[in-house]
Amino acid sequence: MSAGEEQGVVPPAKAAAPQRLVPKDAATIILVDREAASPKLLMGKRHEGVRFMPGKYVFPGGRVETEDGRVNIAGAYAPHVERRLQTQVRRPTISRARAYGLAALRELAEETGLLIGERETGAFAARSEAWKPFAEADVFPSLEGLHFVARAITPPGRPRRFDTRFFAADASLVAGRVEGIVTPDAELVELVWVTFDDAQDLDLPPITRIVLKDLARRLDEGLERDLPVPFYRQGSKSEPELL
Repeated sequence: MSAGEEQGVVPPAKAAAPQRLVPKDAATIILVDREAASPKLLMGKRHEGVRFMPGKYVFPGGRVETEDGRVNIAGAYAPHVERRLQTQVRRPTISRARAYGLAALRELAEETGLLIGERETGAFAARSEAWKPFAEADVFPSLEGLHFVARAITPPGRPRRFDTRFFAADASLVAGRVEGIVTPDAELVELVWVTFDDAQDLDLPPITRIVLKDLARRLDEGLERDLPVPFYRQGSKSEPELL
């Protein structure tokens, strides 16, 4: 018993420590059309009514689900991509590394209707409802053309936190399309193909602007090369680690 309690003085209750949110694994994919002299990127405008980043222009993406690590693939990452995805990860495994890319492909399909993979009739068996569009379109998801360009963790104190892997892929890898996905009531209400310069005029999250610079540099250096990947985890103004 404290001296204050002995004197009948009840000490004030200690303020509860703020809950520290554990970042959820997430993945994003940047489709790049390099047919013209100036590359164009696919971005989507988020619905004004969603809680997370309403009205912002983003790359398609979302949370990694358990089922993503169990999906069969038609082609694997380049070895250096698979290796870097397992860096700075607690209990890394190949299936977990592949789940990041598969989540990006699934989210791309869910938000835009675009399917990346190889066309093989009847070859892909969907393990869940989320992967049925690939089976119905005879598209076997493939990670072969995905390039790991950045990783970022939402800073502490935010209502939602994600540990996001940013992938880039050539638009020519799109093997199928589901129509009617982007509507005024959908998560993404508009899709636009924009140059790097045009993207700067859009309403973008801060990390998206940073990743755009990383991607522009990677395109100049060679997207397919084995190069260090920036890892942001103390806010958008900090210098990144390299994976």
